[in-house]
Amino acid sequence: QVPFTVLQGEGVEYLGHANDAVIAISNYRLHIKFKDSVINVPLRMMESVECRDMFQLHIVCKDSKVIRCHFSTFKQCQEWLKRLTRAIARPAKPEDLFAFAYHAWCLGVCVDEEDQHAHLCRPGDHVRYRFEMELVRMGFDLQNVWRVSDINNNYKLCSSYPQKLLVPVWITDKELENVASFRSWKRIPVVVYRHVRNGAVIARCSQPEISWWGWRNADDEYLVTSIAKACALNPGVKASGGVPHNGSSDGSEACDTDFDSSLTACSGVENAGTPQKLLILDARSYTAAVANRAKGGGCECEEYYPNCEVVFMGMANIHSIRNSFQYLRAVCSQVPDPSNWLSALESTKWLQHLSVMLKAAVLVSSAVDREGRPVLVHCSDGWDRTPQIVALAKILLDPYYRTMEGFQVLVESDWLDFGHKFGDRCGHQEKVEDQNEQCPVFLQWLDAVHQLLKQFPCLFEFNEAFLVKLVQHTYSCLYGTFLGNSPCEREMHNIYKRTCSVWSLLRAGNKNFHNLLYMPGSEQVLHPVCHVRALHVWTAVYLPASSPHPLGQDDMDIYLPPGSQSQEFSGRCLDRLPKTRSMDDLLSACDSSSPLTRTSSDPNLNNHCQEVRVGLE
Repeated sequence: QVPFTVLQGEGVEYLGHANDAVIAISNYRLHIKFKDSVINVPLRMMESVECRDMFQLHIVCKDSKVIRCHFSTFKQCQEWLKRLTRAIARPAKPEDLFAFAYHAWCLGVCVDEEDQHAHLCRPGDHVRYRFEMELVRMGFDLQNVWRVSDINNNYKLCSSYPQKLLVPVWITDKELENVASFRSWKRIPVVVYRHVRNGAVIARCSQPEISWWGWRNADDEYLVTSIAKACALNPGVKASGGVPHNGSSDGSEACDTDFDSSLTACSGVENAGTPQKLLILDARSYTAAVANRAKGGGCECEEYYPNCEVVFMGMANIHSIRNSFQYLRAVCSQVPDPSNWLSALESTKWLQHLSVMLKAAVLVSSAVDREGRPVLVHCSDGWDRTPQIVALAKILLDPYYRTMEGFQVLVESDWLDFGHKFGDRCGHQEKVEDQNEQCPVFLQWLDAVHQLLKQFPCLFEFNEAFLVKLVQHTYSCLYGTFLGNSPCEREMHNIYKRTCSVWSLLRAGNKNFHNLLYMPGSEQVLHPVCHVRALHVWTAVYLPASSPHPLGQDDMDIYLPPGSQSQEFSGRCLDRLPKTRSMDDLLSACDSSSPLTRTSSDPNLNNHCQEVRVGLE
C-alpha cells in the first residue's frame, strides 16, 4: 500500500523498505515513512546520491539538507542507489518535469478550465502587467525624457533580456544595436529603477568587451552618460523643506562606510540641470575584471566615460560561491554536532560572502538615496551578481518591494525577466550535465533578504516562512515559475500557460506567510549592518530540526478548486497550508510538554515561539 496521499499526476514507481521505514519513489518525490514521522523530498531538490559504509545511502539536497537511509543488506542498498540515481537524472525534455503533470491535474479537476487556470495557476495582475505598472508607480517621464524601446521584440536583440527596454528618449534603436555589439551577450545598459524623490536611477548591463586590444564604443559611452543626463531632466519630487530622508536604523549600529570609495565626496543634487556623477559598480574585483580582458571582456575606463566613477566590489564568482555552499552544507550536516562549530562556520566563508553582497547593495542605495546619483551595475555576464545587488538595493530603497506583492514583482522583473539562468543554476535544465554551471545564487540572495528581515522585523509584510517556501519551490519543480534559463526559453516552451505559478501559493492573501509585526506605511530606507558578526546562519534552511515531519504533515502544497469536495484532500484549502521547514526550529524552542491545539503553520504560534526563543537567550 502506498504510504502517502498521491497527487493527481503523480505516479509511484518504486515501493520498498529501509530497515524500519517504508520508502517510495514517485515521478515527483522521495517519500520515507517511519513509525511516527515522514520525510518528503522532491526529486529535483536532490543533488546527488551515494553509498556510504555499504549499508547507508547519503542523499545530498540542493537546499543544504542531507538525508541518510540505512538498509539491512548491501544488495538492497545498491538497488535503491540505482533507482534514485535514475530518478534524479536530468530530464530529457522540459515536459518530463512534474510541473507539467501537476498543472494538467489542476485543469482537470474543474469544468471551466480557463477560469480554473486563472484562479489557481496564474499570478495576479500586478505580476502580469508589472512593467507598465512600475513605470507609472516610479514616475518616469515617458514624454520628454525616457522611452520604451521595442528593439527586443521577439527577443531578436538579446534572448536573455525582456522584450521592452527603458532607455533615454534620444537614444535610437540603431545606437542600441551598436551598443549590443560591445556588451557581453548583447546585454546593454537599461534602466530598471527610479527613485521618486530625487529622480536617480539604477541601470544594469553586462561587462564591456574591451579585450586586450582596448576596444572602445562611442555609442556605449554616449548611452552611459545619457542615463545621468536623463536623471537631471527628470529630477523627481524633493523631500518637503529640502531635508533629505536618510531612513535611520532606529539606533542600531551604523552601517559600514569604509568601502564607500569617493562616494561621500558628492554633496547631493546641486541643481536639476547638472548631471550627477554616475557610479559604475562592478561586482567583481579589479583583478578579476582585468583578467576577463583575456577572454574578450573587461571593465569601463573612467577616461572614456566622462562624469563617471568606477568602483569594484570584489564579490566572488559562482565557482567560489558553490564551494562555499558545499562547505556550509558539510558543516551543518555533521553528526554529532561539531565541537569546533564556530571555526568551521568561519572557514566556509558563507557569511563573509553575504556581507560583501550587503555592502554592495548599501553602496548602491546610498548613492541613489543620499547623493542623488545614478548607478550602473554589472558583473561579467550580468545575470548572477548583478541581480543580487540590484534587487537587494531596491528592497533597501523602496518599501513597496518589502510587501508580498512588491516582492513578487521584484523577483519576476530582476531575476526572471533579465535572464538569471535558473535552469542551469538549480540543476534542472534538460540535457545539461555540466555541474560547474550549478550554483545557489538565488538561494544566497534569499539568505541576504532573510538577514534584512532579522534586522528590520517590522518593515516586511512577509515572514520567514514565505522565504523558506520560496527556497523549497525554487528547486522542487512543482511550479513552472523558475523553469528555464531566460524569458525567451520560457515563452518558447509556453511554460506560463502549461504550469502553475508559485505566486498563486505565496499570494498576499495567504495569512500563513503574513508578518504580524509588519507596520505598513513606513517610507524608511534601510541601512543594515553589514559586518559578519551581525549576520546569522539561516537555521530554518541550513539547520532544520533533526526530527522529520510529524505523521500526516505532508510537505506538499495542494491546490483545491473552489467548491471541490475531494475526499482525499478534505480539510485542506489554499489558506490552510502544511507546515514548512521554517517552523521546525521555532517549534523546538517551545516547551514540548505543553499541549498545542493550533496547527504548526499558524503564524501566531510562529511568533509565540520566537518570543520564547528570545526569552531563553
